[in-house]
Amino acid sequence: MAQAHPTAGGILLVDKPGGLTSHDVVARTRRAFGTRKVGHAGTLDPMATGLLVIGVEGSTRLLTYLVGLGKTYTATIRLGAATTTDDAEGETLAPVDEVALAAVADAAIADGVAALTGAISQVPSAVSAIKVDGRRAYDRVRAGEEVSLAAREVTISRFDVKAIRRSAGAIDLDVVVDCSSGTYIRALARDLGASLGIGGHLTALRRTHVGPFGVAEAAAVDALDDAVLLPAAEVAARVLGRFDATADEARDLRHGKRLEGAAVRLAGARAAAIDPDGVLVGVVEKRGAALKSAMNMPESLS
Repeated sequence: MAQAHPTAGGILLVDKPGGLTSHDVVARTRRAFGTRKVGHAGTLDPMATGLLVIGVEGSTRLLTYLVGLGKTYTATIRLGAATTTDDAEGETLAPVDEVALAAVADAAIADGVAALTGAISQVPSAVSAIKVDGRRAYDRVRAGEEVSLAAREVTISRFDVKAIRRSAGAIDLDVVVDCSSGTYIRALARDLGASLGIGGHLTALRRTHVGPFGVAEAAAVDALDDAVLLPAAEVAARVLGRFDATADEARDLRHGKRLEGAAVRLAGARAAAIDPDGVLVGVVEKRGAALKSAMNMPESLS
């Protein structure tokens, strides 16, 4: 059950509107909750909308376990021109003519999408938050520098085309993408357009899910004063699974002691340890036949 603030902490789900940076949302959260101790589990571009997962107070410790969760996006890819930023905010590069667009059949688009599904090697967009020698790539690009980023392995488990809309100057695709953390949807648009020989960029992007959390649960950015926090115990259990600790076990874990012989009670490698009062003790992980704390929460945080 969610709880209203003021509070010792928790996880806040926010539906970010377009035009705001993720840092803007963090700053508004700090003001709404009266604390500087706020962090997020992954940014969204200013153009993008949708789910931001934010930790408040002691629950920022949970962000380590949330940042790598898979994501779901809805997006619109415009085929027919590349841009300098791989999205609609950049300058258009060499748009193709109507004849070239008309030559691209729906079947070719489907083949291009299929080639970008599964485990792929992806070069992130140069205009990204990735640091290059200590500076964000997008800062270097805006300063006129050439930026070359290394390819990374990502997994696209779903890349569904929901609609294809053809016009005189473009082919617009409405898509849904399930992907691993670290995937750039702008790069998918760029690479699909390049594979078809007509260029491509992103015109709309919305993040609808982060792991088990959906944007339908999220608060509007203008309603943070009345927003509720998900308790740390609930969030950790949804993500990691639950280990019900006795009062004695919770005390031992908080004191840094191992729980000998308790590993058989875990289905996976780690879980959220929750005491009899429903308070999150921390995250435990297997060490042979024992369990040990990988992270402990502040004792005042529930």
